[in-house]
Amino acid sequence: MSDTPISFSRARKARLRKEARLQANANAAKFGHTKAERVLAAAQADKARRILDQHRRSEED
Repeated sequence: MSDTPISFSRARKARLRKEARLQANANAAKFGHTKAERVLAAAQADKARRILDQHRRSEED
């Protein structure tokens, strides 16, 4: 064992921070997308919808 004293509150807080960081990383991998990815997906969906609407037949035909 080392001769230096251990601050239990610091060790506990460091452990909690590490666990929170691991949980956040897991959630980001599971659910998260960057803002750029969300904007790109929305733009692609909007473009696909517009193209589909342009090819829609009217009720008269």
